[in-house]
Amino acid sequence: MIELEGVPELIDPVMVAAFEGWNDAGDAASTAVAHLEREWKGEVFAALDAEDYYDFQVNRPTVFMDGGVRKITWPTTRLSVVRVGGDKPRDLVLVRGIEPSMRWRSFCNELLGFAHELGVELVVVLGALLGDTPHTRPVPVSGVTSDPDLARRMDLEETKYEGPTGIVGVLQEACTHAGVPAVSLWAAVPHYVSQPPNPKATLALLNRLEDLLDLRIPLGELPEDARAWQVGVDQLAAEDSEVAEYVQTLEEARDTAELPEASGEAIAREFERYLRRRDVGPPGGKPRPPASGGGPKEDDEDGPEA
Repeated sequence: MIELEGVPELIDPVMVAAFEGWNDAGDAASTAVAHLEREWKGEVFAALDAEDYYDFQVNRPTVFMDGGVRKITWPTTRLSVVRVGGDKPRDLVLVRGIEPSMRWRSFCNELLGFAHELGVELVVVLGALLGDTPHTRPVPVSGVTSDPDLARRMDLEETKYEGPTGIVGVLQEACTHAGVPAVSLWAAVPHYVSQPPNPKATLALLNRLEDLLDLRIPLGELPEDARAWQVGVDQLAAEDSEVAEYVQTLEEARDTAELPEASGEAIAREFERYLRRRDVGPPGGKPRPPASGGGPKEDDEDGPEA
C-alpha cells in the first residue's frame, strides 16, 4: 500500500506524464511537463527508487555542491502536484522522469498505485516522435487511446499500432488493463532537426492538452521561443539548397494531404481554439475568465501509438 502523507485531498485529479528517452524526440514531451511544474510551482511529493528501475551506466547520477557539501542526484521519476485555479479548480499530478532501463511492468504498477491512491480520473501521457513533417507548418499532434468509448467521447483516435513500443505505450496498456482511462498525445518532430530543444513541439503538446482537459495553461515565453526556433531553422535550411528543396517537398505533401480538412467545420473548430487561448469568447459572447495559478521514427514507433 502506498501511503501519501502531506498530500491534500485532490480535486478531479488528472495524471500527466512524460519520460525522457525513446518517446521524447526533441525533448518536447518532458519539457512540456517541466513547463507545467514551473508555471504552476509544482511540489514533488514522491520519487520512485532509482535502484529498482535504472541502469546507472546508461543514465548516470550527477554530483553537485550544496553549501559546500557534495551531493548526488540519482536519475529517477518524480511526482508532483499542482492546482489549476479558475471557475472549476482541478489538480494535476505531474510525472516526469526517464524511461526505465528495467522492470517496466513493476514501474507501471507503481505509478498506477499512486494514481489509485490519489483518485486519478484520467492518465494523459505525452510523447514526441520523429516524422516527415516540415518545420514551417503547425506541429501535428495526435491523441490516441485503447478505449473505444473514450475515443468517441473525447474525439480521439483508437490506436491500431503494431510494432516496437516504449514506456508510453506500455504505461497506456497498463492503465487499460487496470481500468484507468488513458490517453497519449504525440507530437511529430521534423527528423531533419531532431536535436533538443524544440519549443514549437512543446507548445503544440500544451495546446492539445488545453483542449483535451478544457483548461488554460500559462505559456510564458514559450510562444516567442517557438517563433525564434522556427526562424533559426529557416536560416539553417536556407543555407543548404538540398535541405531547402526537401523542406519544400514536405510542405507540398503536407498541404495536399490537409486539403480535405479545410472545411468550414474544421476552420470554425480551430477558430474556437484560437479564441479560448486568448481569453475571449466567440463573437457576441462574454470574455472567458482566465485560469489562475502559478526520439523514434514515425514509421517504426508507437506514434501515435500507445
